[in-house]
Amino acid sequence: MLIDINAYVGHWPFMQLKYNNCASLVERMNKFGVELSVISNLNGIFYKNTQSANRELYEELKSLGKNRKRFIPFGVINPIYAGWQYDLKECVEKFGMKGFRVYPKYHDYEITDPSLIELVKSVRDMNLPVAFNYKMVDSRQRSWMDIDYVAYTLKPEWSLKNIFPIIKAVPDAKYMILNVTNSMQLDEADAALFNKANVLMDTSGRTLNSLGDLLKTQGKERFAFGTHSPILDYLTGMLRIEALRASEADASVKELLRSGNAKKFLEL
Repeated sequence: MLIDINAYVGHWPFMQLKYNNCASLVERMNKFGVELSVISNLNGIFYKNTQSANRELYEELKSLGKNRKRFIPFGVINPIYAGWQYDLKECVEKFGMKGFRVYPKYHDYEITDPSLIELVKSVRDMNLPVAFNYKMVDSRQRSWMDIDYVAYTLKPEWSLKNIFPIIKAVPDAKYMILNVTNSMQLDEADAALFNKANVLMDTSGRTLNSLGDLLKTQGKERFAFGTHSPILDYLTGMLRIEALRASEADASVKELLRSGNAKKFLEL
């Protein structure tokens, strides 16, 4: 069984996407043996009011019939937009969202913004996860209209140390860290706190090329299959699991990576 913890529907304004609606994603899931997908709406990154995107996703899921059960919806919340507390409540109570994604770089606030800390605490109190991405697209191939986050600017691509301050501020929340593509290095004190945090990372990012080593240093329970689809291809995240040597992961560990860790983290 496979559970994809990092997938999207919707549009990216700077590139054409395929399989970016629920119906076509179901076809993709069936082809590659994926039972469930955690999804959110890419449009929420760019809409001024992210709740419009959450409502779009809710309406699309309603139209799916029995296939609706194949998806675990996550809302997109911008904590510096007025009324986000109401949006959070509506997402859970009406839309049935099972977690939330936040995009500090795209919504232009700092990782230590008091509003984000308040949001993470609110989501924690609901016993739901909050998800952060290292990045959405490779900055070397970004559109000139996309946010400026290439490595030599004052706003480089994120690494774990850029996300860690929110984990330090709210250490008892549930975190998903997705598309891990840069350094995971922390100083000794921060690494000790990170190792105690409830964190799940997906297999889509290029740093997971060394998944076997990361299983040893981070633990087998901290990783799960994820695609970052439809921005990235649908198979690489899967192949990183299947390509693990027997000395790196036995059958039981691979099953944890395919679905076991996601089930436990998401309480499925």
